[in-house]
Amino acid sequence: MSVNGHMPTYIEQRLNELTHLPRPIYGQTEALPNKLIGFSHSHPWVQFSYAISGVLEVQTAQGRFIAPPQRAVWVPAGVKHQVQCSAQTQIRSLYIDHQVITNPPSSCRVVEVSPLLKELIRAFGELPVEYDENSAEGRLAAVLLDQLTYAPDMGFMLPLPKDKRLQRIVSQLQKHPDATDSLSLWAQRLHVSEKTLSRLFAQQTGLTFRLWRQRLRLLHALPLLEQKQSVTEVALACGYESISAFIAAFGEHFGSTPSEFFKTLQF
Repeated sequence: MSVNGHMPTYIEQRLNELTHLPRPIYGQTEALPNKLIGFSHSHPWVQFSYAISGVLEVQTAQGRFIAPPQRAVWVPAGVKHQVQCSAQTQIRSLYIDHQVITNPPSSCRVVEVSPLLKELIRAFGELPVEYDENSAEGRLAAVLLDQLTYAPDMGFMLPLPKDKRLQRIVSQLQKHPDATDSLSLWAQRLHVSEKTLSRLFAQQTGLTFRLWRQRLRLLHALPLLEQKQSVTEVALACGYESISAFIAAFGEHFGSTPSEFFKTLQF
């Protein structure tokens, strides 16, 4: 049975039938192709979704969380979220009983998947669903849980404001990342002072308008680069008139040039 056009996978059907996980960690043995779960939903357990290839996006009321390859999105238990993926995305997901996690993160985050964590996820996928917790299988799961919990936060998220006026601005900018309208022009349209909008942006997103728009553009660039569009095309699509300015901003935020960012080993 489909839900809003989404056909549940076997793992999702099994999850819907469970009142508790059979083991502290439960997951897929194989990567799944692109699955759009555009409707808002939540789970009574933590979801850890790893982008093996492609770009995975999770959106909550708090913001948009973008995970390119070798990164994952940590979704806390009970947090309503939507999932979107680029065309050729491959995902591997783990589901974790939040009761076995000490001080679990209370909000979504994008984390790094280290080579060690990658291999642990691969090895865990070969275990039976009801693995023996008092054996080497259980010890492997315990190490995996430890690595999942302490994976470093990459900061690949775009905070979303709650103010209706700001929502109008960010909605338009997300549709048109290359737009260059100033905050002053938006203030005129919304019949509010520029100072008020500037203050609200800082309060509700933790970023200035300029930095918020820059982060939007850089995150927007990721799926375009993953699709192998040229750096010049991506820079222009993201509103940069200068290619060098785009490369510099990208390097400052991601620690890599646009050309090198996706040159990583896949699962």
